[in-house]
Amino acid sequence: MQEEYIKINNLKVSKKLSKFVSDELLMNTDITAEKFWLGFEKALNELVPKNKKLIKLREDLQKKIDDWHINNKDKEFDLSEYKKFLLEIGYLKIEGTDFQIETKNIDSEIANIAGPQLVVPVMNARYALNAANARWMSLYDSLYGTDIIEQSEDSVSERYDPLRGEMVIKYGRDFLDKYFPLAGLSWKQITSLAVKSGKLKVLKGADIFNLKNENKFIGHRGESDNPSAIILKNNNLHIEILKDSRAFAAQQDHAGISDIILESALTTICDNEDSVAAVDAEDKVICYRNWLGLMKGDLKSKFEKEGKLFERKLNPNRSYISKDGKGLKLHGRSLLLVRNVGHLMTNSAVLLKDDSEIPEGIMDAFITTAAALHDIKNKNNSRTGSVYIVKPKMHGPDETAFTDSIFSKVEEVLGLKKYTCKIGIMDEERRTSVNLKECIRSLKNRVFFINTGFLDRTGDEMHTSMEAGPMIKKGDMKTSVWINAYENNNVDIGLQCGFSGKAQIGKGMWAMPDKMKDMMEQKTGHLKAGANCAWVPSPTAAALHALHYHEINIFDEQKKLSNRDKAKLDELLTIPIADRQNWSIEEINKEICNSAQTLLGYVVRWVDQGVGCSKVPDINNVGLMEDRATLRISSQHIANWIHHGITTKIQVNEIMKDMAKIVDDQNKNDPKYIKMSDDYDNSIAFKTACDLIFKGKEQPSGYTEPLLHLNRIAKKSN
Repeated sequence: MQEEYIKINNLKVSKKLSKFVSDELLMNTDITAEKFWLGFEKALNELVPKNKKLIKLREDLQKKIDDWHINNKDKEFDLSEYKKFLLEIGYLKIEGTDFQIETKNIDSEIANIAGPQLVVPVMNARYALNAANARWMSLYDSLYGTDIIEQSEDSVSERYDPLRGEMVIKYGRDFLDKYFPLAGLSWKQITSLAVKSGKLKVLKGADIFNLKNENKFIGHRGESDNPSAIILKNNNLHIEILKDSRAFAAQQDHAGISDIILESALTTICDNEDSVAAVDAEDKVICYRNWLGLMKGDLKSKFEKEGKLFERKLNPNRSYISKDGKGLKLHGRSLLLVRNVGHLMTNSAVLLKDDSEIPEGIMDAFITTAAALHDIKNKNNSRTGSVYIVKPKMHGPDETAFTDSIFSKVEEVLGLKKYTCKIGIMDEERRTSVNLKECIRSLKNRVFFINTGFLDRTGDEMHTSMEAGPMIKKGDMKTSVWINAYENNNVDIGLQCGFSGKAQIGKGMWAMPDKMKDMMEQKTGHLKAGANCAWVPSPTAAALHALHYHEINIFDEQKKLSNRDKAKLDELLTIPIADRQNWSIEEINKEICNSAQTLLGYVVRWVDQGVGCSKVPDINNVGLMEDRATLRISSQHIANWIHHGITTKIQVNEIMKDMAKIVDDQNKNDPKYIKMSDDYDNSIAFKTACDLIFKGKEQPSGYTEPLLHLNRIAKKSN
């Protein structure tokens, strides 16, 4: 569909975007559309040339690194020479003196409460509302509906398994005994609850017992002698014990407890980047409108489920009576952050004076912040009046400094106090990893978060070192030298720069939403590594991962970690080249098949249906959360193996066709799905997936967005 534009000063603005800005975005603010567009254009005149210069620098540095590897391919790799070279070309910066971040007005969910962090595609209003409302989640539902509780062989009902229900209740009581123990009694033995003189009284018949630590009691709801809810706190996280003898879940409970509600997703990233497929003004306005609705607090989503119509909206705050008898509230929703796109991509929603497309990241900065003006006024999201922007895919301190410049301009145009906009640094590109301290320094008045992105970091590792040699297998990356140094360095630098108690140090996603038992066994590793937030793929996963934060006090862990030996730059720069290339044909093909199958499974939904993030079954039919970062690894890895003769383009093309048939079969029950194997030559999705591999070496930094966007636009135009 042809984009329609309206001329605003020297800009051509999509009519859809222009109408959204004037009729929705700026309504009930002090900024007129005329003022906005004038300030916006003035800022663009200054920012766009800098943006282009930084992208050109990426290309120049990559060319120099490629040439260095080619010129030194017959020599034994010398790390000291390599480091010297990286310093000479400006890829590696000399680290400056120690400093502490100076970010102010940070909400407590970021500064001093540790917990799960959701990432949700902002393009889907229903998902975004579910994520925002995941601040409070049912432990009973989260346990009953996942593999943490094993399926009973003796189940007598398809609708409800009472034996499974008993196991859920036991799990809940074990949780209470562990983190909210009673003096002289187990929670399994209680018969009722009461509040007297500001203290929780737990009864077994006529006998009365107290919490071992009475400070963990916060308040209650309902009558003090028969409360409907008890509010407790541990490690700064609240739980609510709900008591309703009439509720279905309480029928098996001799104390009448119907559920345990956990404070779960403390923060949520509303994502405009890797998890969405937004390629034009139409798509961008959907994203911006949903974010605006979240910031105004009036976003709603109507949907049909099993023949019934539902409406979803934001949950209210949770009222209770404190231990001293005062009426108080707990925040009802996750603290919402917004992820903009990086510096690379452009978008046709706005055309500049020379008819070139606007850098999408600059457009995101102005419009997502303008949406937050509504929250700055009513403080339904940030109670400190801050706007939290997560900025991905920045390469080194020059680019983080540019991000600071962008948001200084945003604040100027929107009349905001300097440093209102806070920036989360995604430490996911190699040039940022090796210069992380200097990246943070350039944003020391704005930074509220650093988070590792193993997937993008691996993709950038492979692309940056494409000419160094064939890469190790994808599965071996997690045990390679650089990855451990990378994860540790992120925490070391964050603690050194004063993040503990002020800002988040984050870790990445659990990618298997159906395997919650495995998550519960493994994801404590993120907490022990010093992360005060870690990503989860669903509200249910947030509830279960929250249990880990009751178990481990992150701020105590961070104190211990601050004294360890720091990660070494030499290890961070160790290239994951395969030291043996005697893999069998079967091994090589198996590796390529695995990558090709998930690559196709993701791309076909992205291009044909505009689905930016989805659970894609792998070759063993295990559902994995896939986004553009996983795609970047798979495409770059196969491209690297073709480039170094481990496989051939002909062989990969045949594997792609075989895997397309498998993906087609895995999607056979999707009525919207278009088969690739019926006509490979005319399947835009199949062609895109192949291009990502065969043109992968030439893609800027190995990113998948340019080809995905190009082909999604072609698909939408069909």
